[in-house]
Amino acid sequence: MGVPEKLAERMSMAEQHEYLRARFSRRSMIRGGAVTLGAVTGGAFVSGATAQAAVPTQRTASATETVDGALVAPFGRHLAYGNDARTEITVSWQVPVAVKNPFIRIGAQPWDLSRKIEAEVRTLYTPAGVGASGDHTQYYLHAKLTNLRPGKTYYYGVGHAGFDPAEPHLLGTLGTFTTAPASAEPFTFTAFGDQGVSYHGLANDGLILGQNPAFHLHAGDIAYADPSGAGKTADTGFDSRVWDQFLYQTESVAKQVPWMVSYGNHDMEAWYSPNGYGGEEARFTLPDNGPDKQNLPGVYSFVYGNTAIVSLDPNDVSFEIPANLGISGGTQTTWFEAQLKKFRAAQDIDFIIVFFHHCAYCTSTAHASEGGVRQEWVPLFEKYNVDLVINGHNHQYERTDVIKGNEVAKKLPIGGTAYPETEGVVYVTAGAAGRSLYAFTAPDSYEGHEHEVDSVASFINLKDGKQNETVAWSRVRYLNYSFLRVDVTPAPKGRYTTLKVQGIAETGDRIDHFTVARKAK
Repeated sequence: MGVPEKLAERMSMAEQHEYLRARFSRRSMIRGGAVTLGAVTGGAFVSGATAQAAVPTQRTASATETVDGALVAPFGRHLAYGNDARTEITVSWQVPVAVKNPFIRIGAQPWDLSRKIEAEVRTLYTPAGVGASGDHTQYYLHAKLTNLRPGKTYYYGVGHAGFDPAEPHLLGTLGTFTTAPASAEPFTFTAFGDQGVSYHGLANDGLILGQNPAFHLHAGDIAYADPSGAGKTADTGFDSRVWDQFLYQTESVAKQVPWMVSYGNHDMEAWYSPNGYGGEEARFTLPDNGPDKQNLPGVYSFVYGNTAIVSLDPNDVSFEIPANLGISGGTQTTWFEAQLKKFRAAQDIDFIIVFFHHCAYCTSTAHASEGGVRQEWVPLFEKYNVDLVINGHNHQYERTDVIKGNEVAKKLPIGGTAYPETEGVVYVTAGAAGRSLYAFTAPDSYEGHEHEVDSVASFINLKDGKQNETVAWSRVRYLNYSFLRVDVTPAPKGRYTTLKVQGIAETGDRIDHFTVARKAK
């Protein structure tokens, strides 16, 4: 992407970013001058919301260059909760060229979309010479809706001057979303990591839509526009246009199911910002209740019913891929413990689920386990009895026994039940969403095809390099495309509320199931 390989090896992510900016900003000036863009306007369902500022980007095209809006159709719609999943939703989408007066229409019925709200525009420019994407400008639009009613389904349409979704011939472009309920009730969510653009990614999306999930968790390595995943600018394969393909592929689900993302190593794109997340900040609007929005835009939490969900950024603690190692200065871990303490004390929250990219416990021959995660966060998982940890990074399905103190606290066979209040934590690697598969050193062992072994040879990534380890906690291994389904069932106070967790293959077959149970508060 522009920094010589030998030079990039000695530079941090921030230093590479500054190198590229210095190199390409001069080129932009020669070609007509760089224009810095920020937010246009933000939208809310009712007045009172403040628009988030867009990520400033450099570009050479004028912001006023547009074509006839009637010839431009929005695509890539995706939803995300705000800080309060009961009352806040952001609808995001993309247009292939600049348009005038973008907006969203919203209403309680598809024939009543009289409420029209301006959208925020975030423009992302990638000059020729940065990777393989050529001279490319992307236009992302966002409408943050607030003061919604809990547990209610809304209809919406996105448009611009010349393209009004309320017109009869465009009613087929409408979407829906449903806010989180005001109190605990049964629900389903799905999760995976490492999707990218492929037949398998599309197939998994189709299966996920069939589960009717309340929301979906994507545990990092989202589109793979940067195929190297090292957080370095020397990767000539970087192509920003891959995001266009990804958002188009994902729209079938994400236009109606909040698509909550966490950032992985392939999501660090050095050109756009010192931390590599400028591109993601243009494309996604996530809850902004994390510790450091500037450096850690993918760190946040939200609550759905009786369940708290926390997204972390393991690039901050990764020894294996250190491009952003230590970027938070410890603030992420401090914030995370405060969140765990708050959620455990809350009387209306039973379960805490944490998702992020790099694995705490995995036996893949590619990445295996991340020592930085074990060092920084595993003690907190155990201290606060986290109910389930979901990871990606390794392209396969693997599920552990119940772990505590880096050892098996309890064997958890397929169909078994874990009690985190007294036993320990279960970890699931669900990284087989669409990218090419990795490998295990031990044979597959999954539902209907159990092949138990006493131990598995693996390794852990430490500060000084890889260290071999032989583990006994690898309970389920499945080397094919798959995703995770979790059914949450609340219970009266004092009785057991449950998470029923299932691994689902791309074929639709169930490859694993187990239950996490704890007494309801």
